[in-house]
Amino acid sequence: MASLTPDQTAKVAAWVAAGATLSQVQSKLSSELNVSMTYMDVRFLVDDLNLALVEKEEPKKEEPVAEAVAEEPVTDGAAPAAAGAVSVEVDTIARPGMIVSGHVKFSDGQIADWFIDEAGRPGMSARVPGYRPTESDMRDFQQKLDVALRQLGF
Repeated sequence: MASLTPDQTAKVAAWVAAGATLSQVQSKLSSELNVSMTYMDVRFLVDDLNLALVEKEEPKKEEPVAEAVAEEPVTDGAAPAAAGAVSVEVDTIARPGMIVSGHVKFSDGQIADWFIDEAGRPGMSARVPGYRPTESDMRDFQQKLDVALRQLGF
């Protein structure tokens, strides 16, 4: 890995603070500072400098209320799930045999445990036998899980 001057490391820190991705930092190192580094070396550099990459959430498409109500089944007289009511938590220590695990609370208050096993296979187990979340809740869960795992480096 190339050794950078204090001025160069300050520029890298500024790029990261401005929201640059690792690929963008790698490109700027090459084009602006004439320093060639592999993607992994840039990752190590950012870690060594204790810099935090800025995660940009993808903008969510707003669904018209009428369409959302039509797609979601209403059971037991309950109202359709409110948008954004799904919450995802990642365990600090994964369950045995798992790469990562955690739980999700769906918009109707039901909780399920999720995991990714050592073979990379995802799974979920509802705490109430036979519970099935709505399609909207599952999409929301998948998006929030993706963001949470990316923040942890998965």
